[in-house]
Amino acid sequence: MTEPRSRRFGFDTRMLHAGHIPDAVVGARAVPIYQTTSFVFDDADTAAQLFELKQYGNIYTRIGNPTTAVLEERLASLEGATGAVATASGMAAQLVTFMTLLAPGDEIVSSSHLYGGSMTQLTHTFKKLSLTTRFVDPTRLEAWEAAITPRTRALYGETVGNPRGSILDLEPLARLADSHRIPLIVDNTFATPYLCRPIEWGATIVVHSATKFIGGHGNSIGGILAESGKFDYSHFSTIADPSPSYHDLRFYENFGHYGFLMKARAETVRDTGACLSPMNAFLLLQGLETLSLRMERHVANAGAVAGFLRDHPAVAWVAYAGLPDHPDHALATKYLGGRPGAVFSFGLRASAGEARDKGRRFIEALQLFSHLANVGDARSLVIHPATTTHQQLSDAELAAAGVAPEMIRLSIGLETLEDLLWDLDQALLATSR
Repeated sequence: MTEPRSRRFGFDTRMLHAGHIPDAVVGARAVPIYQTTSFVFDDADTAAQLFELKQYGNIYTRIGNPTTAVLEERLASLEGATGAVATASGMAAQLVTFMTLLAPGDEIVSSSHLYGGSMTQLTHTFKKLSLTTRFVDPTRLEAWEAAITPRTRALYGETVGNPRGSILDLEPLARLADSHRIPLIVDNTFATPYLCRPIEWGATIVVHSATKFIGGHGNSIGGILAESGKFDYSHFSTIADPSPSYHDLRFYENFGHYGFLMKARAETVRDTGACLSPMNAFLLLQGLETLSLRMERHVANAGAVAGFLRDHPAVAWVAYAGLPDHPDHALATKYLGGRPGAVFSFGLRASAGEARDKGRRFIEALQLFSHLANVGDARSLVIHPATTTHQQLSDAELAAAGVAPEMIRLSIGLETLEDLLWDLDQALLATSR
């Protein structure tokens, strides 16, 4: 008989319980919202120890909060991470990760198949911090290796590339990163830990826009960075060297496998203010409790919609790796069980000159799909990336990211499948007239 204390609980159980014990004083079963800026200290000595990072506890919600802590521990459990830090948004999670890890003059090698905002942050915002990003075709391992220089401090990519839907080949990338003693950082937003856990394939750090499928209801913005606890940061000066802001404290020496996360929380989030509000942490937890159930419907609907569009005469192409003819189908099978999320793109059958106008008319003809700049909602969403999420990119950057003028991106929701197919069909017919 299995001893109760040795049991490894399943994903669904941890999705509901990890990181939280019911309140011992009032007996609240749901996670309370600790809507407070700050916390009373027991005494002066305790306050000093908290500020010196010699004792764990709550100081100020910008650094940590009990509601937020449940979200962090729950997502760390689901990702198989040693711990996690919540942030104000997915972009903030990305920023905090790189600001903690890198120093001026350092370089990143990144997939070019990224969300447009990530491309802009890595290209232009990081330039202000004297950081350089080299973008590569994520499907070519030799391109990743050729781009690595002595100043490279991280490899970066998305499990499912936005918006083209390419699948990151995690295992060889992790081996490449290990051979250069640098971390592999993976944005797992589109997959969620239910479909893929990059740390199990060798990733060091996983980031999320929790705004998307984790929250799942389009009502709150948040981000998460989770760390494996397996990477040796002893040769990373940013983590291992004495920290002037903590009287020369050495984060990696003092906190070991939790050193990176402690520095991210106690320095980067503290000093940038990129913290998550307790109310948003609570709302994200409500969504997280049904993640597996929602993802099952999301991917079932997405697979059916992708197949319908592939066979539609008004559609030129469909980029969904769940389809057997997609070039990344084998990778989707390996890493995501053949279910690469619920966000994908397709191209309208149109000449180069009419592609953008057809895209506009198609979107305006839809009745159920909401036209907005988000994904991962319970409701189905649609957008034209070239003129919205990726419009800040040059033509060359758009081409490198796989964003064509005829491309339409869909985020498939939880509606009745037949209704979604009807809506797409009538909009395609209206556009073709």
